[in-house]
Amino acid sequence: MNLKKIAGRLALGILLTITVAGCKSTKPRVTVIPDQNKGSANKTSPEGQGISREGSAKSDDLAGDFGHKPNPPGLHQGWKEDPSIFKAYTCHFDFDSSNVKAGDKPNLEAVASQLKSNPTWAVRVEGNCDERGTEEYNRSLGERRALALRESLITMGIEPTRVDTISYGEDKPAAPGHNEAAWKQNRRGDFVQLTPP
Repeated sequence: MNLKKIAGRLALGILLTITVAGCKSTKPRVTVIPDQNKGSANKTSPEGQGISREGSAKSDDLAGDFGHKPNPPGLHQGWKEDPSIFKAYTCHFDFDSSNVKAGDKPNLEAVASQLKSNPTWAVRVEGNCDERGTEEYNRSLGERRALALRESLITMGIEPTRVDTISYGEDKPAAPGHNEAAWKQNRRGDFVQLTPP
């Protein structure tokens, strides 16, 4: 093989490596929640600095933290989605928190009321974070936010099987910008109405 062919193949290999490494997937993933019962390593300010923890909880173990086991993935697959129905009822969270604010109770009551009035509907709760923190931690925090809102709806009388959750972490910002005003809008839980096909 001559030098030109070797150099050409080397250049192509480098280009492919850079292209693949530069692609970032925005597809949501199943989140593994850090195990709260095990010790943690490298604890730092999570949403702001990132966190690395030892141990993890399986999805089935989340029932202990939130009272009800999450729905299996794909339970409402193929259902029609309408984010506009519940758009006005977005709930926001404090920095590095998955605690539902008392001020968001009317939003949750409105979502629960509409679900009770429409027994064939389901809802997907989408947990979101601001851009600070590691991708892994933000996925985990977004999942905890979605599960906390789900639990609130269940305590208001909505059947657990009607409430799906997903975490988008930092992948779906509501507001552009790299400041507190934008971050405050991005720390949220959105509701998407689901109807049978």
